[in-house]
Parts: sequence; structure tokens; C-alpha cells
Amino acid sequence: MLHYDWEKSIGHWVWLTSHALRKAASAALLEEGITLRQWEILAWLSCNGGASSQAELADALGIAPHTLGGVVDRMVRDGLLLRRSCDLDRRKNLVAPTTHAKSKWAQMAQITHQVRSQATREISEGELEQFRQTCERIRENLSGDPGVDRFQGC
Repeated sequence: MLHYDWEKSIGHWVWLTSHALRKAASAALLEEGITLRQWEILAWLSCNGGASSQAELADALGIAPHTLGGVVDRMVRDGLLLRRSCDLDRRKNLVAPTTHAKSKWAQMAQITHQVRSQATREISEGELEQFRQTCERIRENLSGDPGVDRFQGC
């Protein structure tokens, strides 16, 4: 038998929680015709100024560049993203949400807010704030760069 102290594993707690949130969000978003990965791309763009290079997106979301390329291709085809070459470096592709994506955004946000409400049922605002601060401290401890939180406020 393989043994590990799972009851003390922060990574295991976070993974189980993340998996449950992702599963619930994915099911809810699919009902509206968007994948969780597409939501993540649009959400990252929303948090980071609305446009990004594909390489930066791949790195930030932990997606292999060729995998991201396929998702971006489908999002361009479906009218959710625009892709263009960077004026300063034509080797880079920049992506940005389209007007169509922006019109669907409120609906997508409402869906994820419903998942958030379900997930945080019977958890106080104080507990949620403590959880947010704890997660932020863990990220700071692991990044070696105190005070850096790219998704703060999102």
C-alpha cells in the first residue's frame, strides 16, 4: 500500500476543491455552449487588460502552446476571439475578445457566480476573506515574490 499523509496535504485539499469547482463550472458553462477552457481564456483576458499574446496566455494558464492554439482556433472560428500579429514582433500572435464574446460575458459571469454561490453556501464573508488571504500567502511563499498576485480583485 502506498502511504502519504493526505489529511495534512495542502496540495491535496486544493486539488480536490479545484476539481470540484472546475467540474461544477464546466457542467454549467457547457449548457450554454462554452467550455471551461474557453471561459478561463476569456477570464484571464478580462483580468489582464483584454488582450494578450498566445505565449503569455499559455504560460499563465499552464496550457501547452499547441493545445492553446487549438482552443484559440476554435474560439476565433466561433467568433469569441480576434487574433492578429503583434506590430512589434510579427512572430507573436495577439488575441482579444470580440464584441460577440463581450455580449456573452455577462451570461458566462452569471453562471460562474451561481457556481460560486453554491460552493460558498453557509461560509461566512469572514471565512472567505481568511481563505483568500491564506491562498495569497501560499502563492507568495511559493513564488518567492511577496506581494505579487496577478489575479487580485478578479
